[in-house]
Amino acid sequence: MQSPSTASSRRIARQILDLITEARFDPGHHLREQHLADALGVSRTPVRAGLKELTQLGAVEARPNQGFYLLKNVEELQALTIEQPKTTDQNLYEQLVHDRIAGLLPASFTQTEIAQRYEADRGVLTRTLLGLAEDGLIARNPGHGWRFLQTLNTDVALRNGYGFRLMIEPGALLSPHFHLDRHALKRMRARHLWLIAHPDITQVPPKDIFETDASFHEMLAEASGNLFVLQAIQQQNRLRRLMEFGSYHNKRRVKEWCEEHVAILDAIRLNNREEAASLMTSHLQYAYDQVASKVPKA
Repeated sequence: MQSPSTASSRRIARQILDLITEARFDPGHHLREQHLADALGVSRTPVRAGLKELTQLGAVEARPNQGFYLLKNVEELQALTIEQPKTTDQNLYEQLVHDRIAGLLPASFTQTEIAQRYEADRGVLTRTLLGLAEDGLIARNPGHGWRFLQTLNTDVALRNGYGFRLMIEPGALLSPHFHLDRHALKRMRARHLWLIAHPDITQVPPKDIFETDASFHEMLAEASGNLFVLQAIQQQNRLRRLMEFGSYHNKRRVKEWCEEHVAILDAIRLNNREEAASLMTSHLQYAYDQVASKVPKA
């Protein structure tokens, strides 16, 4: 993972390229740091870092005691690819949550503190904070700044999440508008059978196992025909992805829940949605009980 400073220099490099392209500078043009800094509204330091990135790409030449000069024409510059900064909305979202869970961030913070710590763009930071607020992870302080909510107490959050899902997922299978495409059901079933038959599930990347699990529940939520159910399950999966997707080390349990998923799909395939709902309840209840056993009683 690249550092925030690398992400910042690459972002500036991209902006410098945009300015060069718009102005249609010719090869040999002297790229003056102060002129670029004024145009971008930043200091000369990040501009210099951006020009160094372009030097590494062969677009710019650094001449000792003279500065930076353009080497390529506009058409060649347009063909350049600069890896986009990692500090996107989702990456920053995940980083904030991970750092909070790890105890690296305080419960209360200001937008300025986060912007400085992660060198995040104002737009990216604003969207990220709004996304965290919409997902119930942070809230505005009465006076100034933001605070993390108890949602990020991992075991409590997972217990509440599974409790919430117990309320809605079995019922979603009984929706009068429920419709599941047979081809989608067949593809999902095949994905699970592959995991069940795998000789060593520990060799399968946790991300792939998680995505199979999450996509199963989202597929059934969407099949309910109720957009709010789908949005709720997608939100739960976003939280689970941050908190538990790396914990699929129990080979026996992965194969067990895969078999439970297949049983639910088979019940749906046979148009027995009452049985599918009952199986879903048992499936989620097991997960709830496992998490609840780790949470101290109030």
